[in-house]
Amino acid sequence: MLETSIEIVACGPADADQLGIVFFNAVRTGAAGFYDARQRRAWASRVPSGPSWHSRLAAQQTLVARNFERPVGFMTLADDGYIDLAFVDPAYQRQGIGGLLYAQIEALAREAQIERLYSEASHLVRGLFEQQGWTVIKEQQIERVGVKLTNFVMEKRLGEAAQD
Repeated sequence: MLETSIEIVACGPADADQLGIVFFNAVRTGAAGFYDARQRRAWASRVPSGPSWHSRLAAQQTLVARNFERPVGFMTLADDGYIDLAFVDPAYQRQGIGGLLYAQIEALAREAQIERLYSEASHLVRGLFEQQGWTVIKEQQIERVGVKLTNFVMEKRLGEAAQD
């Protein structure tokens, strides 16, 4: 069901605020099947924007999925292989957009000779990562403004040993 109009591009300075909206909607609506309303409010109390959000995105390689120029998803990659953010707008979830973003992120990591990708993945992205060959290292409880949420420390080895 993937729309053919989806393109994956590098994040530009003008994208940050729109990606904040994608993040907010993905958490507040898209994660409803995995986290209760209190947990989702703690995770995303407001739409991220402003200098700290812009810096967070700019400090990593951030790829954006666009549908007719509108950002509908994004994923980040830090120089050490950490995937900090991976979100798709709820209206576009389960259409393969996360997989498209991930394929490009892994390609960038391989080009940079990063040997290991890792993340603290939500229930929402855990399935996508497992489909891509990731392993759950451990389940953990994190706390946001006094509310506990479950996520998963996950990794995928990209080095030569992982390819054998």
